[in-house]
Amino acid sequence: MELQNTVKEALNALYHHPDDGVRLQADRWLQDFQRTLDAWQVADNLLHDATSNLETLIFCSQTLRSKVQRDFEELPSEAFRPLRDSLNNLLRKFHKGPPKVRTQISIAVAALAVHVRAEDWGDGGIVKWLRDEMNLHPEYIPGFLELLTVLPEEVFNYKIAARPERRRQFEKELTSQIEVALDILTACLNINELKEQVLEAFASWLRLKHGIPGSVLASHPLVLTALSSLNSELLSEAAVNVISELIHYTAAGSSGGVSVQMPLIQVLVPQVMNLKGQLRDSSKDEEDVKAIARLFSDMGDSYVELIATGSDESMLIVHALLEVASHPEYYIASMTFNFWHSLQVNLTRRESYISFVNESSSIEAERNRRLQVFRPAYESLVSLVTVADVLIDAASVLGGDATLRILYMKLDEAAACCHNEQSEWRPAEAALFGIRAISSYVSAVEAEVMPKVMDRLLKLPQHPQLLQTVCLTIGAYSKWLDSASGGLSILPSVLDILMSGMGISEDSAAAAAVAFRQICDDCRLKLCGCLDGLFHIYHRAVSGEGSFKVSADDSLHLVEALSKVITELPPDHAKRALEALCLPVVTPLQEIVSQGPDTLNSKPFRDLTVHIDRFGYIFRYVNHAEAVADAIQRLWPIFKAIFDLRAWDMRTMESLCRACKYAIFGSDPSCANYLKSLIEALFMHTTHLLTSIQEFTARPDIADDCFLLASRCIRYCPQLFIPSAVFPSLVDCSLIGITVQHREASNSILTFLSDIFDLGNSAGGEQYLPIRNCVIIPRGFSITRILIASLTGALPSSRLELVTYTLLSLSRAYGPQSVEWAKESISLIPLTAVTEVERSRFLKALSDAASGSNVNALSVPIEDLSDVCRRNRTVMEIVQQSLRPLELNIAPGS
Repeated sequence: MELQNTVKEALNALYHHPDDGVRLQADRWLQDFQRTLDAWQVADNLLHDATSNLETLIFCSQTLRSKVQRDFEELPSEAFRPLRDSLNNLLRKFHKGPPKVRTQISIAVAALAVHVRAEDWGDGGIVKWLRDEMNLHPEYIPGFLELLTVLPEEVFNYKIAARPERRRQFEKELTSQIEVALDILTACLNINELKEQVLEAFASWLRLKHGIPGSVLASHPLVLTALSSLNSELLSEAAVNVISELIHYTAAGSSGGVSVQMPLIQVLVPQVMNLKGQLRDSSKDEEDVKAIARLFSDMGDSYVELIATGSDESMLIVHALLEVASHPEYYIASMTFNFWHSLQVNLTRRESYISFVNESSSIEAERNRRLQVFRPAYESLVSLVTVADVLIDAASVLGGDATLRILYMKLDEAAACCHNEQSEWRPAEAALFGIRAISSYVSAVEAEVMPKVMDRLLKLPQHPQLLQTVCLTIGAYSKWLDSASGGLSILPSVLDILMSGMGISEDSAAAAAVAFRQICDDCRLKLCGCLDGLFHIYHRAVSGEGSFKVSADDSLHLVEALSKVITELPPDHAKRALEALCLPVVTPLQEIVSQGPDTLNSKPFRDLTVHIDRFGYIFRYVNHAEAVADAIQRLWPIFKAIFDLRAWDMRTMESLCRACKYAIFGSDPSCANYLKSLIEALFMHTTHLLTSIQEFTARPDIADDCFLLASRCIRYCPQLFIPSAVFPSLVDCSLIGITVQHREASNSILTFLSDIFDLGNSAGGEQYLPIRNCVIIPRGFSITRILIASLTGALPSSRLELVTYTLLSLSRAYGPQSVEWAKESISLIPLTAVTEVERSRFLKALSDAASGSNVNALSVPIEDLSDVCRRNRTVMEIVQQSLRPLELNIAPGS
């Protein structure tokens, strides 16, 4: 009783106390209370207490729902029956509301059914039990109806701490009772005020996609009720939800698919098509138009394979979808975009014509017939939208050149009204946006429209935002500039436009820098003779002198651009050009280092990283190994001085690691000695920095770059890296950091480890296996234990795929020995958290992987173990405390 009063007082403070600190304290107390064993009884008592106010009822119903979902295992098995009866009484008590409370109680009952097998529930399982309750107590039907609605939804609710096997069993229990559920709902149709609720419940059960034949559903009273509601003056949201679910249901493989469901499809499609006229009815509410558009989009998405045959009936749906696409409200028009993409894939993909597989000429003839049928629809689509993905779909069907002709007409019309910077320039920009989007679909030798487009681009007024789009469009057509017969003559004018872009605004400068990079990449052979002009632009951008507004980050595009042109030069020329490329980058760094340790230590990190990042791009994109090696050797004293004095500076270290990462070209023997000393110095610095999980958390970018670099070493120069003294230190360092929560850093560490385990699969990797094994085998148990801890909760479930791959790589590399490590690791977890059966399934999957089975077939038992160990907070804590992933030196069985 005292605890109940404390809960009431805390809720009163939470909602009504004027002091923020008191409210925060009350909130924390209530959250802690919800995790206690006492919360079961207190919440139940207060819900039955007639004096509880609304705030108390809502909180207690949420608490009880949460306890049933997450903490059901806390209760002894004999507690199930009284809990079920109490929840049933509450469902009756709140059958008229408050709605929030009734919903929480309904979800709690449904969650209870997920935990408890049908035979243990009694009365033939929850659906039959519910039917009997509704027959005995018709006055409580509204409350029971809500339970019937949420019941199938709980199949997909992963907040419920049920084991995976039980969850699958629950879905089977419900699908076996779907006809009973539909009979209950049909009986409830007689209560007129419950019709909306009945239809919502029907939609919920349809989401289970259970195979009721289309011939049965086509004449089912629930379906007919939903269809009749479509024609009513006030469009029923519940009816729309039902029709939408029915459309998806008819296309689902588990329901038998389109062929089995054709009787139902033949009922649904004409009824939805009757709504087409309402799309343009100005008197219709926008929400109604949105609902109708949704039904057409659902039909398009679900029946795309039927529509792709190009029959007269299917073209009626296509024309309706064009109506939706032309709607002025983007959020309505965009509902069709997925359909246009799916249709394009169906029309262009060879697999779509599998029925013509033995007649290759027929395949091509049928493909061409269909493309011709849908050509007018996609031409209309191009004139309606400016969305890049949709225009790309259109270009895939029509061809890039034909799409370009339509878009150029829009540009020509818009440009005619765009005489100066004050004119309306947005239509011209929209047309350019479309032209840019389809660039990869336009022929590199297109000679009819592209010259006109380029001519237009060079003459448009230089409004900052329009100039930005002009620059991006020029860059997108860099391959055309390289291949077109008149491309060389246009290049000087194009570069002038880009220089204008670099001087107008920061946004246009960014776009111009990207375009400059694209043109230097694709036209690099043409530009080898123009190095002086390119270096003039480069120096202005990198030095920050003059009128250019190119940011430090965007200047990297120019560094990359010149690097790619230099790659095409003969070695001697390349060496001189590389020196010129490095000069404006190295000079400011030399000045800082020459001023002594105090100056170097006191400089803001950005004064260093802006130049180091440019070196990273030079090392990455200049493809002359010897010239780059010479450059790095000359630069190493500067880098070493920064390494030695700025080890405390995370961002500078990150920048240096990244730059050195791109200096790995170990296949070149002339670089071997230099590279070995670079690798050892770099990794030694990093392992001294990253000595705890806290350091990994504070410096995730350094960890990311360090282990990406280590992976490159394994792949490109194992002869230097694997035998080095730093290799065991880096493996130990990786074990400290596996569970870092930063996604990229964690992924890089896991990839590094899997690359080590996969070493035997690489060319020439086998000779280093004895050295690898001397490092890995003594650490095998620790590696396995930490990977299993990552799998079971130390890392987010979104990393499951990569953790699984790493664990399976370890199993493939070390066979039965790795299974023993896994057995020792998993035996640390108490049986209360993971049963013997669940352990055995997991170990069998690893054993199968070790013996060479297909790893794709092994993912389910591994995912099941992950789900079991993450099913609630208590279990996760037990598992992690057992596996202790942050402790490296735990003996097996300890």
